[in-house]
Amino acid sequence: MALFALPTSPDLRRDRPALPGDAAWWAFCAATALALGAFSSLGPHRVWGAAAALGYTAAAVLAARGRSPRTAGAVAVTGAVLLPLLVLLAVDRAQLEVDVVARSAGLLLSGGTPYLEHPTVPEDFNPYLPGMAAFGIPGAVAGPGPLTDPRLWMGAAFLGAFALALPAGARREAPRWLAACPLVALPLAVGGVDLPVAGLMCLGLARAGQGRAGRAGLALGVAAALKWTAWPAVPVALALLATAGGGDGRRGSRAALRCGLVALLTAAALVLPAALRDPGAFRTHVVDFPLGLTGAVSSAASPLPGHLLATRLPGGRTLALLLLGVSALLLAVSLLVRPPATGAAAAARLALGLLLAIAFMPATRFGYLVHPLVLAAWALARQPPAHPLHIRERVRDLVREPVRRRKQASR
Repeated sequence: MALFALPTSPDLRRDRPALPGDAAWWAFCAATALALGAFSSLGPHRVWGAAAALGYTAAAVLAARGRSPRTAGAVAVTGAVLLPLLVLLAVDRAQLEVDVVARSAGLLLSGGTPYLEHPTVPEDFNPYLPGMAAFGIPGAVAGPGPLTDPRLWMGAAFLGAFALALPAGARREAPRWLAACPLVALPLAVGGVDLPVAGLMCLGLARAGQGRAGRAGLALGVAAALKWTAWPAVPVALALLATAGGGDGRRGSRAALRCGLVALLTAAALVLPAALRDPGAFRTHVVDFPLGLTGAVSSAASPLPGHLLATRLPGGRTLALLLLGVSALLLAVSLLVRPPATGAAAAARLALGLLLAIAFMPATRFGYLVHPLVLAAWALARQPPAHPLHIRERVRDLVREPVRRRKQASR
């Protein structure tokens, strides 16, 4: 009789691609946290490294003793996110981005633009688009405090958008694993502007994969108003929608056009008022500073290929920008020649494009890798169970086989 038991939802979910969560993975995370805490010159990063190493070590021990992945993951999240976050909130310490966002919100409410008119040192610059200031508005209105800290609102926006982008049955395991991953746990605790951008990109691609062009455009438009890194997600979503109409090319073209218009209008509504208030300040902060065209130099300087070329090779900056342009061109060509057919495929394509861009950007840091990581994790979590049709066909054949034999015997 066991042969005729229908597969349950947990049985189907076991066929999903498994996210790492064994003792070896948590031990690797612990070593990563210890290394960052030991070698980082930033106080918030050292706090995170010490707390996260304890949490990951405890998770590794629990996993080695056979405890469930859910229990080990909860311990890892507690040690890598909640504990360092509470400590840093108590002592009012955060990564520089948090202070930039908080200051930009105050400037936006008082002067209509989130950018200082005459920045001098790197700390004065705000390289983000005007929409990012929204995360600092609670503090600007109600005053600074633990509950109005921008990193809380950025983390909530990321986790909420990422969860909404997932199927209902995958909204527990994937967000828990992602929050515990060091590349995500660190910005959740110390503050990171890339997380809400990545979450909104996943949400936009999810809605595009469902054929909801307007909602996809809204999510991507909001993401595009936060940071330049979200902009490549728009053409990827348009290519996905253009092929979503099946054989009806006109239907797909209309959906892509609707998504593009909504994204453009949303981004324009959130960016243009502040940008036109002081166009010179907008260009200095958002364009010149990230490109290294100001007297102050960005602190984004991880030893990735683009940065190494720009700093150690004559003419290397031009070469790095050329490689960056070639990567963008190849991504565009791939969208035209072989557009993605599913949201997961679109996320994988976008993750590859952003990975190449991060590698070749002259001014970059390892933290930017959170974009391709989140997109890849979302694409993995979106994968359907392995061969669900084959499972249903096998169950159907097993159920019908006795009936067929009885009919043959009666003849």
